[in-house]
Amino acid sequence: MPTAAEPPRSTAGAPEPTDPRTPARPAADARPFWPVLLPVLLALAALTRVPSFLRPVWNPDEGFLATQARMLADGGVLYDTVVDRKPPLLPWLYQGTFALFGDESLWPPKAAAVLAVATTAALLASLARRRWGERAGWTAGLLYAPVSVCLGPEDAQAANFEIFALPFTVAAVWCADRRRWGAAGLAVAGAFLVKQTGGAVLLPVAYLLWRSVPRGRERWTALARLGAGSAVPVVAVALATGWRGFLFWTVTGSGSYASFAGSELHVLGRGLGNTALVAAGYVGLLVPLAAALRGRVPGRRRVLTPDLWVWLAASAIAVLSGFHFFGHYYLQLLPPLVLLATGALRLLPADRLRTTALCCALSCSVFLGWTAVADDTELEHARRVAAAVREHAAPDEKVLIWGMHPEGYWFADRAPASRYLTAGLLTNFSGGRDGHRVGERYGVEGGWRTFRAELTKDPPKVVVDDSRGKPYAPSRMPTLRSFLAAHYERVERVDGAVVYVLRAER
Repeated sequence: MPTAAEPPRSTAGAPEPTDPRTPARPAADARPFWPVLLPVLLALAALTRVPSFLRPVWNPDEGFLATQARMLADGGVLYDTVVDRKPPLLPWLYQGTFALFGDESLWPPKAAAVLAVATTAALLASLARRRWGERAGWTAGLLYAPVSVCLGPEDAQAANFEIFALPFTVAAVWCADRRRWGAAGLAVAGAFLVKQTGGAVLLPVAYLLWRSVPRGRERWTALARLGAGSAVPVVAVALATGWRGFLFWTVTGSGSYASFAGSELHVLGRGLGNTALVAAGYVGLLVPLAAALRGRVPGRRRVLTPDLWVWLAASAIAVLSGFHFFGHYYLQLLPPLVLLATGALRLLPADRLRTTALCCALSCSVFLGWTAVADDTELEHARRVAAAVREHAAPDEKVLIWGMHPEGYWFADRAPASRYLTAGLLTNFSGGRDGHRVGERYGVEGGWRTFRAELTKDPPKVVVDDSRGKPYAPSRMPTLRSFLAAHYERVERVDGAVVYVLRAER
């Protein structure tokens, strides 16, 4: 399949190049493309992400990453005394920005997220320009940033995993489109090392290789380069962090988390709700694509090429994996949708481009407006809990916040007493369960044994029961319940959370 095919004459009157296999090129008297577009993309990314700087954290993932980064900076060991079910690149990014700019604010990773969005938009612009010309390049680049914030505020504005995985994802396709198979493999590895589902981009990359490289020695050489580029960085990171821990926490240790048994209706409701929300936010892309598919538009198959559909299908599989359907998961659908919509607009009358631009701008405005009135109840709760922790624990004393908001550790500026920063890791509630398959028996393998040893060796000065009626309450966890009864006394209730302090030895 020619990866840079130019479509036949569209209804907008665009001329055909003499050789459809030749990438579209700007006219000799055209204005500079990148010197103009890149500053615009950076400004647009910054503008659409202004709300991300207006709150210290937007969701617990940011609090988890910030606390992890502090633990790593204090000598913690990833996948040993600092754990999560994610690959290491984003914790390392947070740690690096904290080392350079301090750890009192999350503005450095939030600024890095702006750069990640602008980079993704630029790569999409480059892909579209190579295939369909400069106008398409501008279209793809300018569509991405506004639509990327058309999610719930806590999903759209957080400096989260998908935001940083997508530049690698698009870079992988960009390299494959140019037959740079080793570089494509490195980009696939980068996407995987930010979040496991980022590795799904290997499917469209492999498809492009199969379609564009002739059979025989040349194809085997390309496969070897792609495989080496994909595998070597992952293996190197696994060896650097300890391959057993890396394999457990990123692949084999999430069986209970990935299952939705017992919570089918709960998960289905979230999936339907977030899918409807995303469809509303992405409507500016979906409408022209549907119009191009519905009508008998000349050149449709040469523009909406199979590799783009394979990419979209792989992204959909990534969204479905784990059966949790959190809003930020859907960001992986956006890059292929932007390119498909750009291709569709290439085939449709010129006025459709204006309509699409207005629709995307309106959607962006609505979702940005949502951030201004978004509920901050949980944020204020975490701050009040942190204030209580600071009151009862000195700066050098460890604490345990038994809940789902690890940002409490970061706000309190107190070291966690355990490597398990949320109750979910020990009870399986982190998947958003509705009460089924939540308990000690469903936590990570060996977790309660390690947790008990941590608490026994160095008991935290303060324990906060932040379950607030959730199914992971200490009353349902025999190990924690008996530990609290034996060593702690209740001192106060803060906004529904119960604060315990270590009893003095007699």
